[in-house]
Amino acid sequence: MSLRYLTAGETHGPQLTAIVEGLPSNMKVDFEELNFQLHRRQKGYGRGRRMQIEKDTAEFVGGIRHGYTTGAPVALVVENKDWTHWRNIMNIEPIEGTDEEKRRIHRPRPGHADLNGGLKYNLKDLRNVLERSSARETTVRVAVGAIARQLLAEFGIQIAGRVLRIGEIEAPYEELPIEELRSRTEASSVRVTDPETEKKMEAYIDQIKKDGDSIGGIVECIVEGVPVGLGSYVQYDRKLDGRIAQAVMSINAFKGVEIGIGFEAGTIPGSQVHDEILYSEDKGYHRASNRLGGFEGGVTNGMPVVVRGVMKPIPTLYKPLQSVDIDTKEPFTAQVERSDACAVPAASVVMEHVVAWEIAKAFLEKFGGDSIEEIRANLDNYNAQLERY
Repeated sequence: MSLRYLTAGETHGPQLTAIVEGLPSNMKVDFEELNFQLHRRQKGYGRGRRMQIEKDTAEFVGGIRHGYTTGAPVALVVENKDWTHWRNIMNIEPIEGTDEEKRRIHRPRPGHADLNGGLKYNLKDLRNVLERSSARETTVRVAVGAIARQLLAEFGIQIAGRVLRIGEIEAPYEELPIEELRSRTEASSVRVTDPETEKKMEAYIDQIKKDGDSIGGIVECIVEGVPVGLGSYVQYDRKLDGRIAQAVMSINAFKGVEIGIGFEAGTIPGSQVHDEILYSEDKGYHRASNRLGGFEGGVTNGMPVVVRGVMKPIPTLYKPLQSVDIDTKEPFTAQVERSDACAVPAASVVMEHVVAWEIAKAFLEKFGGDSIEEIRANLDNYNAQLERY
């Protein structure tokens, strides 16, 4: 069975819900660690007031008993604390009142899904689009990604992320052991490894916010311990780097993704792009470098997986851009919803978890079984095969 999930819920609804299918039985779930990952998503310099209201925790309501998965679908919910202020506006039952009382939105915001969604689904209240297209949905994507992260950790696969750039401020790139990378970025308000860059980014975000604007940036995810052979070259939709790219692009406000050196590969000769193959008794086959980010032919090659994504500035601005009222068709300045000046550090956390999910999915496709013990036996058998090769 393939690993998959569905999510449901609105940004100002009572809760966000996810159902995860395909997890093996007998996998220990660390609830504290999972909620720690949700907390990481809420942190970061430049976040808005919503993150002061929400204290995200996941409640499991199916598929786990006495701390272990049972092999049945796992169901979890994350309560929206802000729901108490929206109970009437977001009521499932019909309500009476004016457009203002219902908080109807008829002025689409540039850069959001508002107008496209209204046209596609024939919705005259664009709040119905906003509520689902909101980045609040990434909360449960982090929750299911955190489950995948724990599955991968069972087999020695570790994940870290960092911010490389916010607007015009670029962080110096440091090659660090993954544990040190995690500890240093976790101590940073903007998830960088360099304290001086952190100060510059904070001041820069402050100025952006003062100007009523927003700013985006570039983030990176690194996954170590990934075995050779995840993904496949035999069909386009089984290439794991392609699946990861799609997952990263599905994160709200992400507009680009690259693996390894990415777009730089189009600017330098092939001799400076491809990773030479080496062999030794202790390491077996390995690469002299990792410019291709752990992939060749859509298949992992045993080197760390390196993925970068670019996030555009959040389109909800406190100095709104020009738009058109869908009722009157007259020009208007777009309505403002509560927003963040910069959500790049949080986006770094989200990217870690969508990447974790795709790697876990490919891992189970390769070594899958109905229990954690069966998967471990399959992996051990494969590793023995690699040693004989």
